[in-house]
Amino acid sequence: MSTRLSFYGAAGNVTGSCYLLEIDRQRILVDCGMYQERDYRTRNWDPFPFTPADVDAVLLTHAHVDHCGLLPKLVRDGFKGRIYCTSATVDIARIILLDSARIQEEDLKHKRRRHERAGKTSPFEYEPIYTVADAEATLSHFTENDFDQTLTLGDLEIDFHVAGHILGSASITIKIPNGKESRTLLFSGDIGRWETPILKSPTEFEDADYVVMESTYGNRSHEAQESVPGAIADVINQTCEAGGNVVIPSFAVERTQELLYHLSGLLEQGRIPNLVTFVDSPMATRVTEVFRRHLEYFDQEAKELLERGVHPCDFPNLHLCLSVAQSKAINHIKNSCIIIAGSGMCTGGRVKHHLAANISRPESTVLFVGYQAVGTLGRIILEGAEKIRLFGEQHTMRARVDRINGFSGHADREELHRWIDALDRKPRHVFVTHGEPDASQALSERISNEIGCPATAPAYKDGVVLE
Repeated sequence: MSTRLSFYGAAGNVTGSCYLLEIDRQRILVDCGMYQERDYRTRNWDPFPFTPADVDAVLLTHAHVDHCGLLPKLVRDGFKGRIYCTSATVDIARIILLDSARIQEEDLKHKRRRHERAGKTSPFEYEPIYTVADAEATLSHFTENDFDQTLTLGDLEIDFHVAGHILGSASITIKIPNGKESRTLLFSGDIGRWETPILKSPTEFEDADYVVMESTYGNRSHEAQESVPGAIADVINQTCEAGGNVVIPSFAVERTQELLYHLSGLLEQGRIPNLVTFVDSPMATRVTEVFRRHLEYFDQEAKELLERGVHPCDFPNLHLCLSVAQSKAINHIKNSCIIIAGSGMCTGGRVKHHLAANISRPESTVLFVGYQAVGTLGRIILEGAEKIRLFGEQHTMRARVDRINGFSGHADREELHRWIDALDRKPRHVFVTHGEPDASQALSERISNEIGCPATAPAYKDGVVLE
């Protein structure tokens, strides 16, 4: 049985996760994500480097946009198969994809109006990557396949395992016949962290012949998770004393809910003032409702809170903003407040409006609690840019900028090493992906040197034959 694996995304960069597995006549796609780094965003409009109609099925690790964001384009361009993922991933992906399409359509309208007013023409013709109608057409392709429920596709046996990254996130094993034996291919998906709030810890595997492994933090260590509540309290207390607002760009999925968990605990302990807190993200609000429906994914500590009648994502003075009018009203509040808004890398969404209202105020703070990919507005701010362009206008950066690394939903270099080192039998090869080049290279060298199995970081469009 001939098996070929091709790397069509998250190869040499972080976003755009997409891997094509060809086994004789079967074609299985693992993830189909959107590119978010500025240098690679044009790939979102490019034709796929394979024929979507030839793909038999998609296996989706989780519902972050850099893993699922191009599924509507895949369906529009001819894919007719099923998209398999966990039940929570189905629920969250519905929200993510419709929101992504809506934002694209709205951004296109705003961009065209700005260019018309300025008499400006662009060398790049702005069109949405896909429309709301395309996203809606994709929803009927989803099929739930939860943990410990083996999926059979032809001769392949596929299992989803807890990855601990976001609600419903999975690592995926594919058992491939190979003569009288078989080969196991393991896709890590995004690996979470041990002992994080709300979610169960990542699965540790006993064996795999080939591994496709993420490396987002392959060369960096996080702050201790125990330090996170104190770091949040320090930022809030200092900003409140200065009379400013705390603006937190946050991913709607998992990061927002984890933030609410910590804020609830800090309030209960009296470590922060009872500031009005806004979650200004309709998507984050809808995702929080998904959390309420999928308690089976919670860890023991979160379940114990629920048994006491306390939901991990609720506390007094919390306001969930759905309408545009509610969002705009936030910037008229005179007293200090906490504003949690999407998107997490400041690439779109309502956070850009709150940045425009706050980044020139030295009393306010922009607090980053997640990874900022190269070329994104979040990374530009984090790296100390003096001028920030928002909605076609330049803003002087005067606000304090802070970052809490311990908040990451990604395993750091020590946790990544723990995950791969748990394998009792050394893999034939580890393909290190989903990282900036220096991070992927550092992890692949460490795996080769310390674990003693071949590890490489494939480039975009590389393909390998798995023997």
